Amino acid sequence: MVEGRVLTAAILADLAWGEPPAGWHPVVHAGRLLEAGHGDRREASPIGQFSRGAAVLFGVVLLTAIGARAVERAAGRRGWIIAALALKPTFSLRQLVFEGRSVGSALSRHDLPGARRGLRALVSRPTDAMTESQAASAAIESMAENLSDSVTAPWFYYALFGLAGAAVYRVVNTADAMFGYRGEMEWWGKAAARADDVLSWIPSRLTALALVLAAAVAEGPLAGKSALAGWRADHGQTQSPNAGHPMAAMSGALNRRLEKRGHHALGERRPDPRPEDVERAARIVMVGAGIVAGGAMALICLGRRR
Repeated sequence: MVEGRVLTAAILADLAWGEPPAGWHPVVHAGRLLEAGHGDRREASPIGQFSRGAAVLFGVVLLTAIGARAVERAAGRRGWIIAALALKPTFSLRQLVFEGRSVGSALSRHDLPGARRGLRALVSRPTDAMTESQAASAAIESMAENLSDSVTAPWFYYALFGLAGAAVYRVVNTADAMFGYRGEMEWWGKAAARADDVLSWIPSRLTALALVLAAAVAEGPLAGKSALAGWRADHGQTQSPNAGHPMAAMSGALNRRLEKRGHHALGERRPDPRPEDVERAARIVMVGAGIVAGGAMALICLGRRR
């Protein structure tokens, strides 16, 4: 089963080495193509901006899919290591957990300025005025949400559609992060934002389920039950139709209130998170990733049998 070997090797490469240098990272180059294609964002009406944004996204997605399929064909059945190295940049588990744990470590040392700086690798919101509990909350939320965007979704689409599926998802998600729902850039990024909402719908819910199971394994059955209750109660509290699912499950798993000021508060009656809760969240994310990997392998096996 070549696909299973490819995914396994890619995961091991990520855990061993993390992210490739920016100059060699395909996602960085995809981002540059997206940026170059948008040109002057002030030049068109909302309809014109939407049309151009959609056309640029489609063009980069098409090039990505063609390139990914070409790599798979060139690698063939015996070149699974090459395919694994091509798959690796579409997801990031080690870096996600490393950045989250770095914030937790800084908070444990009472280094709030260092924690705020570390959060810039995880969140796009301003961090300079965050309190200790807000910084812990942001790190925990980001690890939970990005387990879906940066791990589950690429693995899910690889299991369904091969390297092209994982690569196309990564391009769409990158475009959404760059342009989606961003003030004056909203119409430029609306196609990317809507496409990302659709593509992330199933992975976000699978991630929440994985976190429920992971909480039961890492923290005990009561934590799993609390994660399920938190998921059911609070998944609709966020502006995003998808991000609330894994974040609400994590809030319940930790029995902690996760808040983004001015936007949402998940588990509003729970205690605020403490520095040690960031490490707890990291452990749950790692166990959850293992569960997701097992599900992806099962999906690959099911597809091969069909």
